[in-house]
Amino acid sequence: MAKKTNYKGALQNKIFEIISQASQELNVDSYVIGGFVRDLLLKRDSKKDIDIVAVGSGIELALKVSELLPKQPKVQVFKTYGTAMLRFEDTEIEFVGARKESYHFDSRNPVVENGTLEDDQNRRDFTINALALSLNTATFGDLSDPFDGLNDLENKTIKTPLDPDITYSDDPLRMLRAIRFANQLGFEIEENSLKAITKNAERINIISGERIVDELNKILSTDKPSIGFLLLFQTGLLDIILPELTALNQVEEIEGHTHKNNFYHTLEVVDNICPNTDDVWLRWSALLHDIGKAPTKRFNKKQGWTFHGHEFLGGKMAKKIFERLHMPLNHKMKFVQKMVIMSSRPIVLSQDVVTDSAVRRLVFDAGEDVENLMILCEADITTKNPSKFKKYHKNFDIVRRKIVEVEERDHVRNFQPPISGEEIMEIYNLKPSREIGVLKEAIKEAILEGEIPNEYQAAYDFMLKRGEKLGLKRGSKE
Repeated sequence: MAKKTNYKGALQNKIFEIISQASQELNVDSYVIGGFVRDLLLKRDSKKDIDIVAVGSGIELALKVSELLPKQPKVQVFKTYGTAMLRFEDTEIEFVGARKESYHFDSRNPVVENGTLEDDQNRRDFTINALALSLNTATFGDLSDPFDGLNDLENKTIKTPLDPDITYSDDPLRMLRAIRFANQLGFEIEENSLKAITKNAERINIISGERIVDELNKILSTDKPSIGFLLLFQTGLLDIILPELTALNQVEEIEGHTHKNNFYHTLEVVDNICPNTDDVWLRWSALLHDIGKAPTKRFNKKQGWTFHGHEFLGGKMAKKIFERLHMPLNHKMKFVQKMVIMSSRPIVLSQDVVTDSAVRRLVFDAGEDVENLMILCEADITTKNPSKFKKYHKNFDIVRRKIVEVEERDHVRNFQPPISGEEIMEIYNLKPSREIGVLKEAIKEAILEGEIPNEYQAAYDFMLKRGEKLGLKRGSKE
């Protein structure tokens, strides 16, 4: 990385010229700081947001910038935090006044005072995020780098500006951010900083579940999440946040029988799934798919190690994790639950003779999520035996073809019974009763088993025969 002191040529976006003009009119100094500068110097695509620090009022600067912009975009003001935000084209720009901070031990929310640029850089989490570029007319594009962050960028190092022990104790979320940045950028955490994370791991307990999950989602969204999760594990954070996962890190041997380490297997599965999906909830499914194995592990002299019912228990455990970490308890949680509960179904199919009825049931139970389930199960193949690996993938191809054939023929993905409960009530002149449910279930089972096609007439004829066995007689309304 060429070491320069001025980056005027890199600040080509018109917004910087406008902010510079607004700063001059208000007679305040302003700087672009943080992630935008870091990614600019790394020549890395950044997400569309820019942080501006003003040595004065960030809110006043935002309002002045809005006045100078062609369409005078609306400014969102957050007086409690002394910040303001506006959108210019496809970019969000946040303005804040330079400040210095102090912390109480039981909270990550600081006591804030007005400060200088240096004060503001001191409070930043990492040296690579404390880099600032001047937007002032006389020094436009000049780099302010009080902690040698440019050198850390060059050496791919995550390092705190001040004592890491104080930095992480003050705001424990920074520990997760350090690991997330290391994972995202392919950097290493400086040795003293890594030790400080381990020392302060318990402090993560004062951070809300929502904040923790936001960082975990960003780690899961990287190309190789195992890097981040291994750092979480190494520092003791993972045992606090997801003890269900670290419980898988054990291998026992009885009478010469061992089982694989399901913790490291899980991380392999998560990495395997990443090239095939950017859906963070499917990645969560991969992360949690085996959590039921630790509590269900048993040794049987005939079978060796077993994990009977681990998928069902894992689904229940997944819900508790979502509740504990304040994750969404809506369709996203239900999706992860479904994936965990069904995670072994296609694997079992791929090892046996693939019958139409088994595939129909798989498609019926998975519904619209059957493709996601297949992606998860293919990622679950972590055998190092080349012939087994090839065989499993070949069998999965057979299962996939069967799914297409069965779906085209039998239409069970979003199964709706050919005969509704209301029609059964009308045919037999019944009020709501157990018999209606029995008939509907019998029709569904007959279709899934392939006894009858998924067609109205076949279902109607089947219903009449089954109704007769139940002693039902058609009513006058037929």
